[in-house]
Amino acid sequence: MNWQDNIITDTKGIAELLAATKTIAVLGIKTEAQASQPAFYVPNYLNSAGFQVIPVPVYYPQVTHILGQKIYRKLIDIPIDVDLVNVFRRSHDVPAHLDDMIAKKPKAVWMQSGIREAAVAETLAKAGIKVVQDRCLMVEHRYLGRS
Repeated sequence: MNWQDNIITDTKGIAELLAATKTIAVLGIKTEAQASQPAFYVPNYLNSAGFQVIPVPVYYPQVTHILGQKIYRKLIDIPIDVDLVNVFRRSHDVPAHLDDMIAKKPKAVWMQSGIREAAVAETLAKAGIKVVQDRCLMVEHRYLGRS
């Protein structure tokens, strides 16, 4: 398979990815105290839509649970397989998480709206991980009528 086939840009590819997704680790999730920010309300929506959401905050060292779920500080520390990593980090912060993403080996990495990092996407795709960039997971899920 050509690695470029792992870069998903079309609605059909997104629909297939979402249909195969049950477990979502949210890298950069915010807490309930930031409920008005996308890094909280998108995972909250995904949780209410039936996905298993695993919080992986970057900040908030005192927090132990978000959305009622135990938090993990690194993706590799999550004790179960993860279908998708939903990334809420600025584009220039994403490369710092690359090794952790590759070590966890999710089926896919989804960079939220406004997040695009071509070198990271290429490295993930070459490692056999599907990649979506610069799209909102909540918007796409609603658009595809999967809620």
